[in-house]
Amino acid sequence: MFTGGSSREKYRAGRWIMSGSLVHLLTGRPGVGKTTIIRQLASMLGPAAAGFYTQEVRHSGSRIGFELVTLTGERAWLAARPGAASFRHGVPFGSYRVNLETIEALGVPTLLEALHGGMLIVVDEIGPMEMLSRYFQNAIQSILDSCAPVVGTIVARSHPFADRVKAHPRVVLHEVTLANRDVLATQLLAAIGSGQTGQP
Repeated sequence: MFTGGSSREKYRAGRWIMSGSLVHLLTGRPGVGKTTIIRQLASMLGPAAAGFYTQEVRHSGSRIGFELVTLTGERAWLAARPGAASFRHGVPFGSYRVNLETIEALGVPTLLEALHGGMLIVVDEIGPMEMLSRYFQNAIQSILDSCAPVVGTIVARSHPFADRVKAHPRVVLHEVTLANRDVLATQLLAAIGSGQTGQP
């Protein structure tokens, strides 16, 4: 929960003052700690934020898929290796099948509810699996074109839609490294609360 004076001015009765808000997106190599930072931020923000993050699903030490977890605790398979789970609307993606139903029936509605409710939006991640859904891409574009404040992650490598997101005038990119990953959550919280532009 926020404690600073500038944060209280930005957050009133569960709704953000959205004028001039930015979209803070973390990028960096896989496994560097982007999702950990997002989860730390979500914990700090408390009821001011809504959205989702993704995390690995492991069995006997091996990764068998990924799940999408909302900030209210709902969770569902995002992707799975053959035999780990089966989906009605699974789309092949490397050695996984991506569950479009999770993205479109849980992930996207969570983001749009946050947008229309005046919350700070958390999205982890704008990644290649999620971008298989045109519905997801449309939701992200609507969020970018709004005034809603956002914190999230985005795939580092080039992708047509991800490249458009990165070029959007509201987007500020933050590269996560081993050197800064332990302090980025606190720095981003300060930037969000103050309306700061540019890198924290």
